[in-house]
Amino acid sequence: MTLLALKDVGKCFANGVDALSGLSFQVRDGEFVSLLGPSGCGKSTALRLVAGLIAPDCGAITWQGTRPELGFVFQEPTLMPWASALANARLPLDLKRMPRAESEAQAARALTRVGLKDFLHAYPRQLSGGMKMRVSIARALAGGPRLLLMDEPFAALDEPTRQSLNDDLIALSREDGITVIFVTHSVTEATYLSDRVLVMSPRPGRIKGEIVLPQGPRERLSHAFAENQARVAASLLEAA
Repeated sequence: MTLLALKDVGKCFANGVDALSGLSFQVRDGEFVSLLGPSGCGKSTALRLVAGLIAPDCGAITWQGTRPELGFVFQEPTLMPWASALANARLPLDLKRMPRAESEAQAARALTRVGLKDFLHAYPRQLSGGMKMRVSIARALAGGPRLLLMDEPFAALDEPTRQSLNDDLIALSREDGITVIFVTHSVTEATYLSDRVLVMSPRPGRIKGEIVLPQGPRERLSHAFAENQARVAASLLEAA
């Protein structure tokens, strides 16, 4: 079932930057979709349009029924430095005025799921970069979103941490049946994570390629993974 559809969406900013033109794609319920493309092609703009943080200048964004609960993970963890991991993860629940005991329990569960059970009361300055990003993911998951939007969340991390978070993200999204739209510059990451990769053109961005990837476990060092990665890379080069 289609959860979300963009049709001929365009966005031009006040500084004259024509970010998107004729952007059209659909996302199915429970699907993991990556947006891949060169810097400045409008990937992050597309994500913000879906989130409702900005409005399109033209075209339509439609939902199957009402817009579902969303979680958003930015490229930077954007944590409150004066607050503990638990308080940071609890923030969206506090904004909904959820009773404190209930919000703390949900936030603690989310932090436990991302491997931070022993760091509930740690402050951001006491956490590594990867741990900060885990808090950010827990914050997005705490409210039980149906759709998770992720804007290059692992770009600044070292490769072992990035791969570990990739594995955790796949497990979490499958356990909860969450739909994910993931923005990345990495061909490897897009190939590893995604059910589908949508390749965008240079600005003004639009979809120039679509690669459907096989379901099931993926081995980074396998021949099949290398072939799929080559398909994604070729599509990116063609779009550029």
